[in-house]
Amino acid sequence: MTEKKYDIGLMGLAVMGQNLVLNMVDHGFDVAVFNRTTSKVDDFLATPEAQSKGDKLTGAHSLAELVGKLKSPRKIMLMIKSKDAVPAPELELYPAAAAVDAVIAELLPLLDKGDVIIDGGNTQFKDTERRTKYLQARGIRYIGTGVSGGEEGARRGPSMMPGGDPEAWPLVKPIFQAISAKVGPNKDVPCCDWIGDRGAGHYVKMVHNGVEYGDMQLISDAYWILKNALGLTNKELYEVFSEWNKTELDSYLVEITRDIFTVDDPETGDALVDKILDCAGAKGTGKWMSQLALDLGVPSTLVTEAVYARAISSMKAPRVNASKILSGPTAKFEGDRAEFIAQVKQALYASKICSYAQGFVQMQAAAKEYDWKLDCGRIALLWRGGCIIRAVFLERIKDAFDRDPNLENLLLDPYFKDAVETAQPAWRNVVKTAIELGIPVPGFATALTYYDSYRSANLPANLIQAQRDYFGAHTYYRVDKPEEGPFHTDWINVKKS
Repeated sequence: MTEKKYDIGLMGLAVMGQNLVLNMVDHGFDVAVFNRTTSKVDDFLATPEAQSKGDKLTGAHSLAELVGKLKSPRKIMLMIKSKDAVPAPELELYPAAAAVDAVIAELLPLLDKGDVIIDGGNTQFKDTERRTKYLQARGIRYIGTGVSGGEEGARRGPSMMPGGDPEAWPLVKPIFQAISAKVGPNKDVPCCDWIGDRGAGHYVKMVHNGVEYGDMQLISDAYWILKNALGLTNKELYEVFSEWNKTELDSYLVEITRDIFTVDDPETGDALVDKILDCAGAKGTGKWMSQLALDLGVPSTLVTEAVYARAISSMKAPRVNASKILSGPTAKFEGDRAEFIAQVKQALYASKICSYAQGFVQMQAAAKEYDWKLDCGRIALLWRGGCIIRAVFLERIKDAFDRDPNLENLLLDPYFKDAVETAQPAWRNVVKTAIELGIPVPGFATALTYYDSYRSANLPANLIQAQRDYFGAHTYYRVDKPEEGPFHTDWINVKKS
């Protein structure tokens, strides 16, 4: 009897990998699995849910066995961490990329031309760029795909952002689009489509994560000022976020924030959120977006401020010490509570618009720099379901790029322009009130500064250029001689007024 061959193989059976496998089988695909710690293969296959899949799911105890179980052209998805790999000194290694590089090195002798390797981890896009080229030269097709939605998304339908070798896309498209989240009036539009060549998919996933950083900080700003300026209880905060989630702020992050305020600590019976140490962790993708924004020279200030906010949150002991030494305002809020809650909502929405605007500006700049053809409207739709930043708001972004595929900035779209202009008085009052009360709202303030800078025809950079030319002869251009220059002035010896 001919041995059964499977549609796709997956290496890496942590929770995300297991859930993706079960999702694939649920959608009619036969899947073979492998894990470096082979006992995890047996443990997974012994679970009731895996057992229920019958012969549509099988295990392997080596990469060679995994490859041997697959239909040609073979498709192998990697969901691995660095501890899962062995060194591969023959490849050019990047410290954070050693795990995937090592597995690729082990896979190469086992594969035939036309086979596909898929990296589904949070990978730095430059690693995906070089791997795509490296493997193309050897006849192997490569995809780097962002997968968003956490454990539940992986099981029920994630947002997926594949990029790499375009010849690989038709081979995995039926699987990826089947398992992804669905949106649209009939829930039949997959939140997965081809992003672009080489590292484009992982770059877009990185921007997604950076926008997620900004969103989380902005929501935390809203929470903190409502808690500290108005003294809202957790029950009242639940009611506020519950109402907000019925409006233009309807989103996964607002929804889970609402629910967080209802959970009690099983040990003490007190609100669990109040027991959690105020030190935020990070895995690095927000920092990547900020660093790469600096490389491109684009002002992604929201993600950068969100990264710094997490950094200062981690300085718990120094902050506790400083709180005993440094003083701030003693004023109390004396306005209308209901009106101020409505203003915080407006500040959150306007700031959120700025955050997404920055993310799309960075993707557009990266597309030019790395020769990708990104469809911003389609990307917004991919984020509409399955992922952490899913929100009704994203439909508006798709509409904006449908109106103008070359839209320079979301703030220039009529809908978003009107929304921010309507929110401006409330937004400014919230930031002003926070400053007067000494309550930090770094996200709100950074977003407002970005908006004010972007809408300004003139900025004080003329003085900066004069300073640079004074001490370093860095030259400058003139507003009254736009076709000439650059110019340099001997600032010490020039005639002074």
